[in-house]
Amino acid sequence: MGLSLPHILIFAVIAILLLGGGRFSSMMGDVAKGVKNFKKGMAEEDGSSPSRPATLIEGRTAAEIIAEHEAAKAASAAAATKDAQA
Repeated sequence: MGLSLPHILIFAVIAILLLGGGRFSSMMGDVAKGVKNFKKGMAEEDGSSPSRPATLIEGRTAAEIIAEHEAAKAASAAAATKDAQA
């Protein structure tokens, strides 16, 4: 048994009567402000990522860490190949 439109309207009227019109309105305003701030934060996050790379531990970027890791793997593979030929 789900909530139908009349049930929701009755619940809303009771909530307004219990909380008062001004208090209910201010709560909805606070919710709207929270949604706006959330959307603004998400837009700022999306806008800032292409302009500067994210820094990680010790001020290095992910690209630098990956390049260092790939270089170490290549050196290890070259050393293993050299040992296998000897």
